[in-house]
Amino acid sequence: MHRQNYTTTVRLPASSSRSYPITIRAGLLGEAAALIARAAGAGAVFLLTDTTVGRLYGRRLHRQCAGIVTRCAFLDVPPGEHSKRMRLYNTLATRLLALGARRDSLIVALGGGVVGDLAGFVAATLLRGVPFIQIPTSLLAQLDSSVGGKVGIDHALGKNMLGAFYQPRAVLIDPSVLRTLPLREFRGGLAELVKIALALDAGLFRQIERLAPRIKRSAGPLLSGLIWRAVSLKAAVVMKDEFESGLRKTLNLGHTVGHAVEAASAYRIRHGEAVSIGLAVEARIASRMGLLEEGSLERILAVLRALGLPRTVPGRIDRRRFVRALSLDKKFIGTETAYVLPAGIGRSAIGVRVPGNLLDEVLGS
Repeated sequence: MHRQNYTTTVRLPASSSRSYPITIRAGLLGEAAALIARAAGAGAVFLLTDTTVGRLYGRRLHRQCAGIVTRCAFLDVPPGEHSKRMRLYNTLATRLLALGARRDSLIVALGGGVVGDLAGFVAATLLRGVPFIQIPTSLLAQLDSSVGGKVGIDHALGKNMLGAFYQPRAVLIDPSVLRTLPLREFRGGLAELVKIALALDAGLFRQIERLAPRIKRSAGPLLSGLIWRAVSLKAAVVMKDEFESGLRKTLNLGHTVGHAVEAASAYRIRHGEAVSIGLAVEARIASRMGLLEEGSLERILAVLRALGLPRTVPGRIDRRRFVRALSLDKKFIGTETAYVLPAGIGRSAIGVRVPGNLLDEVLGS
């Protein structure tokens, strides 16, 4: 059966070797071993995943790679945000060095955003840089975190406080693996789809509004097409602003409030859910500040509702922890947090100062 193949390329300045392809195709995971072997050359391959993805797909990919590469080692970590910590980073670095990792080795990140961020940060810092490939298995990672080279781990004081910009050699996206993704995780990933559309593309936002009831884990070509469009939008932004000095900050929409919600909940609220809450809260702030035209707030809240996503900060969130997390946000400038807010459907305003009393009013409404 013919499977639709979507491709795009992230072309970065300074050196053509830093550019990389993104391939989206149902069934691509079954071809990944050959692609990994080609990228690894004579070097060893280190496959990093989490225990859940390892059971579903990782062990099989390891066996396939072991038959065609010089050497392939399998490493897994517990699933969840708590694996993005310095302790586990140290453990992985030690294991990789003990296993003989060198600068001509290849690290393969097979998993969701946590695995991609962690493996990418290990790759960026081990031996001053080891090449890596992203094979994202969650919708959130396929749409967003696997593309663009932002890698890192969490600190006790906040999410992604330790990190780097380090681009992968390739991104391989197989939408068919989403059939095994828990519904809660799938819905969380849809928040990133809404974010990209709201920040960058009014046409994509209208498409999501129209197709919301049909967007499912098994949606096949429909889902592949939406992933490709979102990835292409993000790739275009990364090519213009790799290091987030301007335009790329638009992709932080929903994340100022979202990261604070995550931290204040001790990560019981998942990233995608927190981003959805962040989009809703920040849209309400933008509406009260006159940045959103009439009707846009209602459209934003309606599409989040149609996708089964949360839109309010839960009452159980500790308000003091929430405010503290906001003050530690990476976008904090001087004595204020600089927000990215929607300035319309498909447009964003960067570096907006939001009065504390307005945030309190929105959170209390």
